[in-house]
Amino acid sequence: MASFANPFAGNIPGKISKEELIQAIRLDIAGELEAIFIYDAHVQATDDPVAKKVLADIRDEEKAHVGELMTLLRHLDPEEAEHFAEGEQEVREMLEQLNIVTKTSSAKADSTIGSLLNK
Repeated sequence: MASFANPFAGNIPGKISKEELIQAIRLDIAGELEAIFIYDAHVQATDDPVAKKVLADIRDEEKAHVGELMTLLRHLDPEEAEHFAEGEQEVREMLEQLNIVTKTSSAKADSTIGSLLNK
C-alpha cells in the first residue's frame, strides 16, 4: 500500500547491486499484483459504466506492467527464469493430460522490454 506520509520512503541512498535490484523488481511485481486486485475489486463494486470502463483499463495496464517486470526479471536473473519456464511447462503438461487446449502467446508479446533490449 502507498506510504505517502514519508516523502523519502522510496529514496535509495545510493546505487544498488544487481541482487538488490532483483529483489526490488520482485517487490514491484507484488505491488502491481496488489494494484490489479484493488482495481478489479473497484470494478466489481460499482455499477457506474464509466467508472467500470476506466478502472478496468487501469487494471489491465497494471497487468501489462507485470509482464514488463517479469520480462526484466527474467533478463536480470536467467536462473530464476529457468524456474519459471519449468513451472510453465509442468502446467502445460497437466493441461495436455486433461485435453485442454490453451492459446499461445500472441504477436503482441513481441513489444515487451525483452524485445526492446535486443534493438
